[in-house]
Amino acid sequence: MTQMHSANGNGHGHLPVEVLDPGFPRVGQFQPAQIKPQPIWPATVLFLLTVLSTLIVGSEFALSYLQNREPFSTTETLAQMVLGPLKHPDLLALGVPFSFTLLLILMAHELGHYFACRIYGIDASYPYFIPAPTLFGTFGAFIRIRSPITTRKALFDVGLAGPVVGFVLAVPAIAYGVAQAKIVPNVQSTAVIVFGTPLLMRWFIEWFHPNVNPSWILLPPIARAAWVGLFATALNLLPVWQLDGGHIIYSLTSKWHQRISLAVGLALVASGIYWWRGWIFWGLLLTVLALRFRHPPLYDPWERLGGARWIWAVIALAIFIVCFTPWPAYNP
Repeated sequence: MTQMHSANGNGHGHLPVEVLDPGFPRVGQFQPAQIKPQPIWPATVLFLLTVLSTLIVGSEFALSYLQNREPFSTTETLAQMVLGPLKHPDLLALGVPFSFTLLLILMAHELGHYFACRIYGIDASYPYFIPAPTLFGTFGAFIRIRSPITTRKALFDVGLAGPVVGFVLAVPAIAYGVAQAKIVPNVQSTAVIVFGTPLLMRWFIEWFHPNVNPSWILLPPIARAAWVGLFATALNLLPVWQLDGGHIIYSLTSKWHQRISLAVGLALVASGIYWWRGWIFWGLLLTVLALRFRHPPLYDPWERLGGARWIWAVIALAIFIVCFTPWPAYNP
């Protein structure tokens, strides 16, 4: 995920898209941002805390796989699940495959944004990971873009780079994980929570385990981590606000960005009514953000993207489709 801040004057980019603010330098006068030195310790501390939180969660994914049961299906409380690995470091070691795979995918995603920014001379922070007491041990990661993005090509490439790089790493991980999955009849009958199956995972299940009931598939920790990577990729590619998909849409059609953002946000709310309730939260949040914080304008909104980037836009849409699932998690 990238978080972009507008520069000069308006604070949140509340300008007609096709009108340059007088405070902005003209395109010909614009000088690339100087990359400012930044302390690395905040990013390092957050990363180490995220390593610990994902190791704890990963130990539960590993134990459930070894015990032929769905994750989080025991009678242990959340506190017991957290304290158990902390008291017994050998349990933390079981969480390495999940933690390493997940953090590798998330890091690749953010470094895709980071290096794309460096190519265009855009000042961006190191990736910041967010440890959290969730089912996956993290809320993901983000970078802050601290200088304006000047052209449509730069905005498109920065928005696209993260999801594509993360997806490239997630594909072999999900393929390997599905190939190593166990066939356990009725494994979901005692599950407290069941994770949805995106289209890409369905393809690999049909390939590696043909004619097997998908509800009998018990995934190993690596596949669980890759699932999170696919879910994060789908979320970031939503064409709304300042998510990666929002940056791509703005570079393609800045005029329609706001309307598309609002339409997608409301569509997510409707999806939450009929499918997963979590979409209501995401839809409302993204709708409010799209209304409150408009996308910062570009210095050169008339630059031609060229045919290759339109092809990449179609590829990004295809990646979103194969990563998205209407029911990310549900109670059986």
